[in-house]
Amino acid sequence: MASPDGASGMGGSPEETELSITLTLRMLMHGKVTAGELGAAREGHSARITISEGSCPERITTITGSTDAVFRAVSMIAFKLEEDLGAGSDGAAVGRAPVTLRLVIPASQCGSLIGKAGAKIREIRESTGAQVQVAGDLLPNSTERAVTVSGVPDTIIQCVRQICAVILESPPKGATIPYHPGLSLGTILLSANQVRGRSPLP
Repeated sequence: MASPDGASGMGGSPEETELSITLTLRMLMHGKVTAGELGAAREGHSARITISEGSCPERITTITGSTDAVFRAVSMIAFKLEEDLGAGSDGAAVGRAPVTLRLVIPASQCGSLIGKAGAKIREIRESTGAQVQVAGDLLPNSTERAVTVSGVPDTIIQCVRQICAVILESPPKGATIPYHPGLSLGTILLSANQVRGRSPLP
């Protein structure tokens, strides 16, 4: 398993150095799953977890704290999502369903995450067993992109650790305009249909 590079050799082990860093991780989650998962993740963790306001289907969840606290919160969320997926399959154990998390990362850091000719993201996929996909387009009205991570909770946690190691080593360049979920896709499609409906028929 690849370990994060760049840990300082001065005083303490690399693990201690890594765990002392303050990390902020943003995730895009559906509103209906947010409260339950985050209620469990908040309990007993020193990470600060906040959920964006609004009535849209998706919310931004922000987790801030030491890297250790953030990873433990992500772990709780991943296992809770898996538990909820399992509950919907009549209780039958039909193998573990893959869980998907969507991280929100400044676009200026995505180049480091992908690596030259895709080498870094390929290394992360191979070493963790998780599926990782970096969106090609920016999220609306922002300078951030969605990074989708899928797999069983154990592989997701290892994958998030490696992604965080990369973004901690490559700070964002320039100003970051954070993504705020807005209109749902359904509203946009409805507006487009209404516009089309007004055009005269041949």
